[in-house]
Amino acid sequence: MTEWAIDVRGLTKNYDGRSVVDHIDLQVGTGRICGFLGPNGSGKTTTIRMLCGLLTPDAGSGQCLGLDIIREADAIKRQVGYMTQKFGLYEDLSIRENLDFVARLFELPQRRQAVDLALERLGLTARQKQLAGTLSGGWKQRLALAACLIHEPQLLLLDEPTAGVDPKARRDFWDQIHQLANQGITVLVSTHYMDEAARCHELVCIAYGSILARGTEAEIIAGAHLKVWSIEGEGVQSLLEPLKAAPGVLSVAAFGNAVHVAGQDAERVEQALLPLRRQTGLRIAPAAANLEDVFISLIARAQDNFSTSLDARGLRA
Repeated sequence: MTEWAIDVRGLTKNYDGRSVVDHIDLQVGTGRICGFLGPNGSGKTTTIRMLCGLLTPDAGSGQCLGLDIIREADAIKRQVGYMTQKFGLYEDLSIRENLDFVARLFELPQRRQAVDLALERLGLTARQKQLAGTLSGGWKQRLALAACLIHEPQLLLLDEPTAGVDPKARRDFWDQIHQLANQGITVLVSTHYMDEAARCHELVCIAYGSILARGTEAEIIAGAHLKVWSIEGEGVQSLLEPLKAAPGVLSVAAFGNAVHVAGQDAERVEQALLPLRRQTGLRIAPAAANLEDVFISLIARAQDNFSTSLDARGLRA
């Protein structure tokens, strides 16, 4: 078993003259859960598809599970479990029939036993005859994960697997992911939920096709050197838009009855807050930065890949 389940460098994919994934380096250790944290359109899905052999990179090289991502893409497909954003199984087949179909695709020699094990592992045995189309979001998610695991992969690539799933189903799902990691299975899971990101061993923050930060949650927060103030009081929600436009302010976000204002230059943020300090009924105090503060500020400083793409005449957009 190699030290890195994923080890790629310079991974690049271009569409219409724009780098959707721009020279990404990514290493994930065996048995680790790595959170791929980014907004919609940041390049997470494209990166995952290149890692599992479904897309060929325009540039870059590396390995997944010790296999070359370009020369051995077909072998990677057979050894990786890939769960797409959208439910991709047949809704007019039962749970068992879907799993049996996937087992046939992988040409598993002990197909019935493999299906039985997948049903038991994900708590699907009692529902095995139920049509997939009648399942709730949480049960569809279990079925999709069971299909990912039926061929006993050592690497799971999960693309926003909990989108549209209720909180309890999300928590059950993450408990299952940690159980799999404890068994030595490596997981790369894309998400834009901060609470999910906090459950990963490490994080890679991505926006506009580029990696903005990586490390544990604590390391990313510490490395951002962000200064944050909390504002509480009457009418605090009306301050959001004016503060977003203030010089030196990188992020403004509501947290319950408070608003967090963050930036790297303390003096400039203090200048933006000065008029508010003269208002009665507002309480302004320093606060500890959280992951959401940091992530929003990172995106605010990132270069939008749409703004640097070339149009048909070769001019900068």
